[in-house]
Amino acid sequence: MSQAAPQLDRRDDVFVLNLGDGENRFHPDWIAAVDAALDEVEQADGAKALVTTATGKFFSNGLDLDWLGSHAEQMGEYVAAVEGLFARVLALPLITVAAVQGHAFAAGAMLTLAHDFRVMRDDRGFWCLPEVDIHIPFTPGMNALITSRLAPQVAHESMTTGRRYGGADARDLAIVDRAVSEDAVLPTALEIATANAGKAGETLGTIKARMYEETLKVLRDH
Repeated sequence: MSQAAPQLDRRDDVFVLNLGDGENRFHPDWIAAVDAALDEVEQADGAKALVTTATGKFFSNGLDLDWLGSHAEQMGEYVAAVEGLFARVLALPLITVAAVQGHAFAAGAMLTLAHDFRVMRDDRGFWCLPEVDIHIPFTPGMNALITSRLAPQVAHESMTTGRRYGGADARDLAIVDRAVSEDAVLPTALEIATANAGKAGETLGTIKARMYEETLKVLRDH
């Protein structure tokens, strides 16, 4: 299925990264495009923050299993790229907000956890870690990310049952920070990002690096 490539725009002090208008799976070209966008964000001077969103039914449906099925010999390199992206977002020296306008499944859900804050639509769309049902165990890096960002019992339930969480449930369990109407998802994320754009810089980067030192080490250990 063809889809628009990730696109980066800027609204005053906030960069808005749109992951695309399809399933936004982690194809190698998609990962490269997201990395290039993050390069631009990191190189920008002054106050800044990042909002990551998408268009349509999906925020991201996770790993590109079709591509992986036909490139099995590149499994190690591919997983390293995915976990490298998680680590990069988790450690960005600026405030990041995931504006989850649609389904966030598997690696797509994990990508939301790498952000500092999450805003989710309250009436439609699910946040889900379905690995137990598709018989793909979490890598050590994925495990470290999830368990470092969710309360222990929430991590346990989401990882062992594959439960699909709607926006209100996700908010109540602190998987996301806000659950709002569809038309308020992006504005709410922009509001959070704008309010914190002045915090970008070395100090914030150091705080994140120390806070998630063990998680980042596992994600980068290839």
